[in-house]
Amino acid sequence: MREEDALKAARAKIDAIDREILRLINERASQAIEIGRIKRQGGAATMLYRAEREAEVLRRARDDNPGPLPAAHAVRIVREIMSACLALEEPLRVAYLGPAGTYTHAAAEKHFGGAAHFLPVASLDDIVREVEAGSAHFGVLPIENSLEGPVNQSHDAIRASALTLCGEVILPVHHQFLSRAPDAQSVRRVYAHSQALAQCRRWLDAHCPGAERIATSSNAEAARRVVDEPDAAAIAGTIAAALYDLPTLASNIEDQADNTTRFLVLGRDPVGPTGDDITSLVFGTPNRAGALCEVLQAFSQAGISMSRIQSRPLRQGTWEYVFFVDIAGHQQDAPVAAALAEVTRHTSTCRILGSYPRAVL
Repeated sequence: MREEDALKAARAKIDAIDREILRLINERASQAIEIGRIKRQGGAATMLYRAEREAEVLRRARDDNPGPLPAAHAVRIVREIMSACLALEEPLRVAYLGPAGTYTHAAAEKHFGGAAHFLPVASLDDIVREVEAGSAHFGVLPIENSLEGPVNQSHDAIRASALTLCGEVILPVHHQFLSRAPDAQSVRRVYAHSQALAQCRRWLDAHCPGAERIATSSNAEAARRVVDEPDAAAIAGTIAAALYDLPTLASNIEDQADNTTRFLVLGRDPVGPTGDDITSLVFGTPNRAGALCEVLQAFSQAGISMSRIQSRPLRQGTWEYVFFVDIAGHQQDAPVAAALAEVTRHTSTCRILGSYPRAVL
């Protein structure tokens, strides 16, 4: 068979597959609408989005993916289909730290898909307030960075709120060098958040050492400013490059390639167990020797893995602290429930912040 004929036959097969994919996606959308109708008819809660159900579907897409499509791409495609189907019935409103184009915006899109309605707000406390007021169904907050450590304001905002944690997002942070200048040597000013400037210091020293480095409130704000400054550049993510139509002069300029930020999702409703969950809690201990050790031993003796512990000042007394802890498992799991009951015996205050599915990467 001639090359031209072989290409024509292969493309015809792709066209037929595309038509079948489109038919199946719309069939799935119809079933999603039917599920919404059944729930409303049965008097169920109006919230159609279920974090545990989404985690189940995404894990299946990851684990059952036969290739050659990478599992991460398969998960992303399925997430977008789910987002679009849910939007037919109930578009989710998600608050994040603005302006548009921040890494928190990217994390919110990764978790909820592009069909959700994203609400940029001015501060982390405002994210919490939007969800508490019902203006947003969910809020996404950065909680820790692999290079810079914990985001203290997020810890304080979560502790002060009665909302529940219902999800996590793991976002690799890749910094792009965005500018309308012809090359990096022509750039006279570089705008970015102070952390991004620090994380790209070696690259900047090597490629535009004479440029002034100006800290901004966010990398998205840096991109917005560069739109009208042809001799300036911004360090920001790909979402900001697309939103502000800025050329990428250099990609992934961070000095350490494993730069990753973890985000938590705040909502109003608890999430059921999925079999691969995290439980977050915050507690205080009596001011005596060994008090913290007794709490940690409760997890150790139950065979429960603790993935994170972070202290924060109590702000009600000098040198008094509370501890944020993440453990493996769901609070409804019998071993976890027993360990948590034991923990309360050794703490002065203890609150479970939420149990939620481990992020599907």
